[in-house]
Amino acid sequence: MFARFSILAVAAVLASGCANTSPVLGGKNISYGDTKAVELVTNEFGSTDLQMIAESMTRSLAQSGILQGRPVVQVYDVKNKTSEYIDTREITTSIKTQLMKTGTARFASDNTDMQSQVDQLKLQNQSGLYKKSTVSKTGNMVAAKYRLEGSISSIVKRSSDYKDVFYKFSLQLIDVESGLAEWMDEKEIRKTTER
Repeated sequence: MFARFSILAVAAVLASGCANTSPVLGGKNISYGDTKAVELVTNEFGSTDLQMIAESMTRSLAQSGILQGRPVVQVYDVKNKTSEYIDTREITTSIKTQLMKTGTARFASDNTDMQSQVDQLKLQNQSGLYKKSTVSKTGNMVAAKYRLEGSISSIVKRSSDYKDVFYKFSLQLIDVESGLAEWMDEKEIRKTTER
């Protein structure tokens, strides 16, 4: 009986230790929401659109079979051809993250991050600050087999009663050596608001 009581007491202490006892700070009108919930605050590009595009492109690319053997891919910035600000790097970062999780591809430094990579190699090799046996050697970066690039565009139509926004996201995988497009896909999204 005592052993049973002790086990229950230990379980109760452990369970209470796992409970969130942190105080809540901040305003009364703020709450956490489901990150996967459909966001319909405005008909501008939003989190749901980003998630739909990233999931659609990742699934299509992974299922295409072109990424056999985990090739190295370099991601280029997606061109924003819309009239609104869209952080297109967040779209490509989501695609990269999902592909990395599945082990489908490896990624070279992005075209925008390449200068940081070069600067780090120069610092290690030319500054004299680092122990020679720990310095990363120049000339050993792995070249990308493929280049991933794309664009997002929109068509906006307005009337006295409605605003319609049509987004088209296009992505393609180019073989760096041959210059041939090995995979392409697009995702379309339409959002209509009644005024």
